Amino acid sequence: MQYSAPLASGPRETADPALAQLQQLLFALSASLTVCLLLGIGLGFYHPGVTRLSPAHASLFVTPHPAAAASMSPVSSATITGRVTYEGMPKKLKPIDMSAEPNCAKFYTSAPTPDVSITGPQNSLQNVIVFISQGAPEEHTTPSSIVRINQRGCRYTPHVISVNAGQEVWVQNDDTVTHSVHPMAHVNAEWNRSQPPGTPPVVIRYDQPEFIKVKCELHSWMRGVLAVFKNSHHSVTDNNGAFSLPDLPPGNYTVTAWHELYGTQSKQITVTAGESKPLDFVFHVTPY
Repeated sequence: MQYSAPLASGPRETADPALAQLQQLLFALSASLTVCLLLGIGLGFYHPGVTRLSPAHASLFVTPHPAAAASMSPVSSATITGRVTYEGMPKKLKPIDMSAEPNCAKFYTSAPTPDVSITGPQNSLQNVIVFISQGAPEEHTTPSSIVRINQRGCRYTPHVISVNAGQEVWVQNDDTVTHSVHPMAHVNAEWNRSQPPGTPPVVIRYDQPEFIKVKCELHSWMRGVLAVFKNSHHSVTDNNGAFSLPDLPPGNYTVTAWHELYGTQSKQITVTAGESKPLDFVFHVTPY
């Protein structure tokens, strides 16, 4: 037997007068709410699917004024880029005599010259260390990346490197002859270590900022430069004399360019948020 619930347009009658009165009250309240809802839709005070917030909470979601939004944005970093060039005649350097080490001399068709003065196109100057000498705070994180120096043909490649304090430098012997690794530090510890061919890299790691000359005691012409800094705002110019100092907070800085033969130069510069600002250096050199 099928059972169908009766349709009711109002509250069902019941034998309990109190319950019947409660049902009539609920029915009247439901009808009133329906009328208010219909009025709200008709007058535009209510739109289905739109959440309304009280004034006290609405301010949390209001789109801020553009000026206020800018003040709440993360501070954009700035970048300093430029080139280092020279005027005049670079120093004339004598070729390296490797006749005493034929295993290294065989790498060259003609005697090479020292790497202390390398020039490039449009009077560019390579191996210049450009760094923020004033204005940049110290950084207390050490990069996990390793900087490598290869000894091949009885020369250091690259000739000049710059690293953060605590960053590891691995010196690899790719030659078939024994070398020694001697960082001639003054602020940091000085040591000298032999490195036969085929042995693991010698690891250099210093905690204090310093410009350090590195040499091999077995081959007098082998020289290099290791610069240690307390932050990451340093660069070594490439064969076009170019450098870049990225990720700078807005502010005033002193930028210094250092070359092992031609000395140093410093310039002041101000950078703003998101700016990429050019800065060039020109060294006046002589052949003597």
